[in-house]
Amino acid sequence: MSDPSGILLVDKPGGITSHDVVARARRALGTRKVGHAGTLDPMATGLLVLGAGASTRLLTFLVGLDKTYEATIRLGVSTGTDDAEGEVTESVSAERVTDADIRAGIEALTGTIDQVPSTVSAIKVDGRRAYDRVRAGEQVELAARTVTVSRFEVRNTRRGTTDAQGAPLPVIDLDVSVDCSSGTYIRALARDLGTALGVGGHLTALRRTRIGPFPVADAAGIDAITPEGLLSPSAVATAVLGAVPVTAEEARDLRHGKRLLGAADRLASGTAAIDPDGRLVGILERRGNDLKSAMNMAEDS
Repeated sequence: MSDPSGILLVDKPGGITSHDVVARARRALGTRKVGHAGTLDPMATGLLVLGAGASTRLLTFLVGLDKTYEATIRLGVSTGTDDAEGEVTESVSAERVTDADIRAGIEALTGTIDQVPSTVSAIKVDGRRAYDRVRAGEQVELAARTVTVSRFEVRNTRRGTTDAQGAPLPVIDLDVSVDCSSGTYIRALARDLGTALGVGGHLTALRRTRIGPFPVADAAGIDAITPEGLLSPSAVATAVLGAVPVTAEEARDLRHGKRLLGAADRLASGTAAIDPDGRLVGILERRGNDLKSAMNMAEDS
């Protein structure tokens, strides 16, 4: 019996790692061959996209999709990790920060920006994860990267709260929605907004609600992962890349490494080759005026 193959949408709960979710999926699906298209921090909740069996080959086409997050930013408190899991490094009253100040700060962080990732990110520095180096006491400096924040919207503003002992905290909590390119760090947006306003800031809650065309509303809970919940490779590839219908003969040629001569114009409808039975043949690429499969799927996937 072959391993199950398909793409799985999972709604990750807080308090566990993305690798914990992968482990649960492996047990639920009965296969070791499960990968992911990008992780979430343990404190974060929301959408994870997993691939199982032969469909793990599709993950490379999913990791770069844009994303939507719902988050809460606390202004007035900085932490060592730019989120609520780190130790507080500085507290500054945010009472003087106006709504107009916040709008201006957010506007400056919207569009195409250069962003320095958090030092506790999973980015590798000389072969080791940045967060491993930070935990080992090393100083880590990460280079800025260009990202796109197409929407940074404040949905709710709450001024002032109390600490665990009931003492007042002069902070501002912002509930925000963010649409952004892959590789954008919402923790870094919280940090940079607080820095720009002169009071510091960090992330207190984060939920990923969309990856590309896939909403978290369509995801299974961690206790509801089943083989029946797998999306077919052809449906996922069509949704992400667009479909190019091919004949049975063309599908056979593509699977055998042959080119479709003079067919390059067919890429106008997408790059996922779908055979007459609705199966994904592979992902097409242009070779001059011809088409060739850059990635083939097993015929029984």
